[in-house]
Amino acid sequence: MAKGKELKGRIKSVEGTRKITSTMEMVAASKLKRALDRVVAARPYARALAAVIADLYTPQLAEHFPLLRQPAKTKRAAILLLTSNRGLCGGFNANLIREALVLLEQLKGEGVETEVHIVGRKGTGFFRFTGRPVASSRTDIGDKPTAAHAVELVTPMMEQFISGRIDAVYVVYAKFNSAISTPAVTEKVLPVTPPVRTGASRDYLLFPDAPAILSELLPAYVRNAIYRALVETVCGEHGAQRTAMKNATDNAGDLLDVLRRTYNRARQAQITQEIAEIVGGAEALSG
Repeated sequence: MAKGKELKGRIKSVEGTRKITSTMEMVAASKLKRALDRVVAARPYARALAAVIADLYTPQLAEHFPLLRQPAKTKRAAILLLTSNRGLCGGFNANLIREALVLLEQLKGEGVETEVHIVGRKGTGFFRFTGRPVASSRTDIGDKPTAAHAVELVTPMMEQFISGRIDAVYVVYAKFNSAISTPAVTEKVLPVTPPVRTGASRDYLLFPDAPAILSELLPAYVRNAIYRALVETVCGEHGAQRTAMKNATDNAGDLLDVLRRTYNRARQAQITQEIAEIVGGAEALSG
């Protein structure tokens, strides 16, 4: 029963694979919950920052803040691409890389010189493999990005923007809508686009004054945009991995059903053949 032994070996192998993918699905679900908590915690702060800036902003004040400077023509831009360090998450990283490539081609078509900064092994590996230039790369941020990581990433870019060496900064990240919806998006973080005021303007007691407050809030707004991009990308990665591992577990289950049915048919056919041989031998002896 060589075929039966081969099928038993395949069944055992698929069962082992299904156990692994099922465990990885549970681990990803656990990490997703913690990552989602960070996303939920970051969003209210971002909304509060945007609301205050929208209330304080005036075109007259904007002339005094470099981060609000709107260049007449964008000649040089920086792109920050956020990817993961690990795979096994479907097309998650491929979508992010594709979004960055589309942005690069778009800016190139507009005559804009670009520099690319990458977070994550997957993005770094792709750009190195294809021979595309990378200004900087980091693989040490991992699953728990902090506000300090955001500061480290965006502060040099803010300094370059203020000095006029670059005219725009874009971040490509995974926007977390749900565990099964994490589209790759591009957000322009510099120059700062004044948030749109929603609802009635609120009254503030300002100390020392609006310019001094904006000088602190505008850098915080940019840093928070990068921090949100980091935590949403991590959350999206875990959601994509959970979905990929669930699909792999379900596919393994379907394959097991097919293999077991095939094994049972093969075993039944062998038993039938053995019975036929025994009956034939008995008839030959009795004849």
